[in-house]
Amino acid sequence: MTHRFKSLFALGAICIALIAGCSKQQQGPAPAESVAVVEEVTAPEVAPDVEWPMYGLTPAEGRFSPLADINAGNIAKLGLAWYFDYPTARGMEATPLVIDGVIYTSGSWSMVYANDARTGELLWFFDPEVPRNWAVHGCCDVVNRGVAYDKGRLYFGTFDGRLVSLNAADGSVRWEVQTTDPERPYTITGAPRIVKDKVLIGNGGGEYGVRGYVSAYNLDDGEMAWRFYTVPGNPADGFESEALKRAAETWGGGEWWVVGGGGTVWDSMAYDPELDLLYIGVGNGAPWNRQIRSPDGGDNLFLSSIVALRPDDGSYVWHYQTTPGETWDYTATQHMILAELELGGKTRKVIMQAPKNGFFYVLDRQTGELLSAEPYATVTWATGVDMETGRPVEVEGVRYEGKPTALQLPGPIGGHNWHPMSYNPDTGLVYIPTQDTPWVYDATEEFQYRPGYWNTGTDMRAGALPDDPVLKEQILAMVKGAMVAWDPVRAEPRWRVEHTGPWNGGILSTAGNLVFQGNGSGQLVAYRADTGEQLWSFDAQTGIVAPPVTFRIDGTQYVAVVAGWGGVLALSGGESLKTGPIPNRSRLLVFKLGGKAVLPPAVDTPLVIDPPPLQAAAEQVAEGFKYYSTFCSQCHGDGAVSGGVTPDLRALTPEKHAMWDAIVLGGMHWQNGMVGFGGELTQEQADNIHHYVIERAHFTLAESAPEAVELEVEAVVEPPPAG
Repeated sequence: MTHRFKSLFALGAICIALIAGCSKQQQGPAPAESVAVVEEVTAPEVAPDVEWPMYGLTPAEGRFSPLADINAGNIAKLGLAWYFDYPTARGMEATPLVIDGVIYTSGSWSMVYANDARTGELLWFFDPEVPRNWAVHGCCDVVNRGVAYDKGRLYFGTFDGRLVSLNAADGSVRWEVQTTDPERPYTITGAPRIVKDKVLIGNGGGEYGVRGYVSAYNLDDGEMAWRFYTVPGNPADGFESEALKRAAETWGGGEWWVVGGGGTVWDSMAYDPELDLLYIGVGNGAPWNRQIRSPDGGDNLFLSSIVALRPDDGSYVWHYQTTPGETWDYTATQHMILAELELGGKTRKVIMQAPKNGFFYVLDRQTGELLSAEPYATVTWATGVDMETGRPVEVEGVRYEGKPTALQLPGPIGGHNWHPMSYNPDTGLVYIPTQDTPWVYDATEEFQYRPGYWNTGTDMRAGALPDDPVLKEQILAMVKGAMVAWDPVRAEPRWRVEHTGPWNGGILSTAGNLVFQGNGSGQLVAYRADTGEQLWSFDAQTGIVAPPVTFRIDGTQYVAVVAGWGGVLALSGGESLKTGPIPNRSRLLVFKLGGKAVLPPAVDTPLVIDPPPLQAAAEQVAEGFKYYSTFCSQCHGDGAVSGGVTPDLRALTPEKHAMWDAIVLGGMHWQNGMVGFGGELTQEQADNIHHYVIERAHFTLAESAPEAVELEVEAVVEPPPAG
């Protein structure tokens, strides 16, 4: 529904009278010696407005602003100008657009907001009324990364797969189309892109069993113009293009089309108007495990690839596959940036990407030729990339065929995830939000495709943190988060800023020699762009994962960021976040030099863990761990340790324990996105998950105060024998 909010403003006029110094209008001029000499004063020139009109600021997606009114010399004076509280408490990942004095943002559940950029006044908001039970099909929170704008019209995707166009003036609906099969577990979390007369949108859901594609719709009426599938369908049905016919030759031995194959285009795109090429990033396979979807091997095109298309008709031009035969959730959907670099004494038009697999790629964007590929994060799965073939040199055993991998980097979260990076042509650096999150990959014992649910073909228990405190400490020491300033010409890092843990925000760089980034610890920070020296910070009272933007109105430069902890690692990371649980306080924060606004005091609710006695055998707890890892860990965290967005199940109240079946099997809290699993779990399986959650609560208490819970642990009893 659309909501309009209007304010009444008092309008006044200032009149200036110039008195000539005579009593009568017909009187002649005064003597020359008595005439007042008035010096003409020129009003100071006001710098022109500078907007942020599209997701990456320009089609090249560089996220570098030429504004320098706020700079390294005066950044200490930056203060909060105003803030706006969103009426949600889930992850916030949007890039604000700023056009004609209005900030357009999107939030959780795909809601869209329009705020006055000068004052923060809410002008209107639109709720597409996404069914809350659709959250079960989302791997990574009910987030939305932003809207697109063209000629007074907005476009955005909804979590349940629709593309909607609104009138920017009042939020009224122009048209909407369902871009996905509503019978399949598709989602949309990415921002659309507008290229010429079309709006482009992809989708997500690879883990749940879908076939990826990107679609183009006419701006005026929403009619679909073309669709490019990223993986082939059932060969018996024929192929939509010659490119897919060739791609099908790289798949084999399995019925990948039953699960879907994956390859979702769930985030990054870029466009070169000179070459008239659209670049899309393609996601992981479905299932992750290639042994299941394509047991005869093969590269499985176009998974984990950058693909160049003609935007008028979606025809294939070229591709580069970053991870052939992808089997680790190493997507290539991460941010792509277009630039011109001096390489080998020659100016090259390049496309740059730091995908999940840990290597930073520089490609010729006209031909797809590989120019460089070096690790920007810790990489143990491959020793490098062969520059002749463009293929990674894999380490033996990383495909977990027959046995699990060693502790591997990157893990499925990636060395870099969706959080946008920024390229600063002044410094020549690309600023990357990086992370090291190790993982152990292992094949599931018996893969059973569950339509609409988690289908990775891997045993998620293998990647869980161990209980052994020494081993856990060693693993957590490997978990890191950083901002890396990468030199794409030398193909090496210039400097690095360490963070408390992984899952930190997207990045903005400016001509003021500044780099802005929010982090998982709840700070928005400004650094010198040339050296990485920290110059300024602001306590946002919540984790920031979205990227900042900057704009100028009426001669004043502002910096804006959408704050609000969330996303996949904020849900599933558990102790590996290393920041502890971070509350979600969904806000739009806007700053200017001399800003005086103050956030209200933050009130945090302490975590109280007081579980009932554990009355289950070790075998039941172990079985509960298995099903918890399959159905629950993606939202409630590794080891039942919440990241702060969803309820921490270790701290359930006695009332919630009593309602366990109603919630888990019956879907009592479906309106919060917690659907019932009665169609998938038996009563015994749900009971065992409950036992596991109770055991995790007791384990946490034992870790923190062993003597205090000794009697509770002793109270564990074996169940009576059957019969």
